[in-house]
Amino acid sequence: MLHSENSAEIENNGTISAELTYIVRQKEKPYFESSHSTGGEPKVFFETEKRRANISDMRPHVSRFSIDTNGFELINHETSVDDLYNDALIEARYNQELEDLLKQHTGADKVVIFDHTRRSNNDDGAKNADGRRGPAVRIHADYTVKSGPQRAKDTLGEHDFNEIMANGGRVVQVNVWRPITGPVESSPLALASATSIPANDLVATDQRFPDRVGEIYQLAFGKGHEWFYAPGMMPNEVILIKGWDSLNDGRAQFTPHGAFEHPSETPKSKPRESIETRTYLVFKG
Repeated sequence: MLHSENSAEIENNGTISAELTYIVRQKEKPYFESSHSTGGEPKVFFETEKRRANISDMRPHVSRFSIDTNGFELINHETSVDDLYNDALIEARYNQELEDLLKQHTGADKVVIFDHTRRSNNDDGAKNADGRRGPAVRIHADYTVKSGPQRAKDTLGEHDFNEIMANGGRVVQVNVWRPITGPVESSPLALASATSIPANDLVATDQRFPDRVGEIYQLAFGKGHEWFYAPGMMPNEVILIKGWDSLNDGRAQFTPHGAFEHPSETPKSKPRESIETRTYLVFKG
């Protein structure tokens, strides 16, 4: 018997049917208190709803996905760090590995890493400096037209950011998502192809921290959304997820994503453990 209330099904072509968690549209601007404020799970002040979606296996088509076209891509990448819960190793070795990867893969002139978050759907969540975190199940994009450039200014420095823009440069926010253990048997990550998401389905939502207010997009249900995931991900694989792009020329800018319950999950399925790293890529003009 499946560990699920939604009787999700697996189709013969590898596409699965499962429920995703969307925001319910409302008149007032929605908001939530972040994990930084609560010390645990975020406290949400808006309604959500579950909607069934077909989620396709991206592996047979992996070569056609890119962060500029779809907002995400799956690539192979080994890490020499054998304990991704060790903050000292993250600082000493993992950051440099990711910087090298992103420069080589994207051609960026500079990579700035500014955050790591571990997540797990075990009973306690994954340990982080600011508390334990579970998977992010509400479909969201990490930045908006407002918060993307603001966070870039906060991270790079306002003077440097303005200088990059004035000289015809480009700044891109990219997350690097990696399983800590594998294969991923539960709570995998669903990603929407950015080309399938109308702007009016992205709902700007305040994210309240103890010392500031950020903004992300929650995703409202709409027809035509195209969903993908990578079955059985291993620690030698990463998904690059674009959160914001300073260029607005038709390429992907925001990538909705979120965890979901896989139809093959059972109470014996191994908990998902993952680490996501937030970065800004700088391309000189």
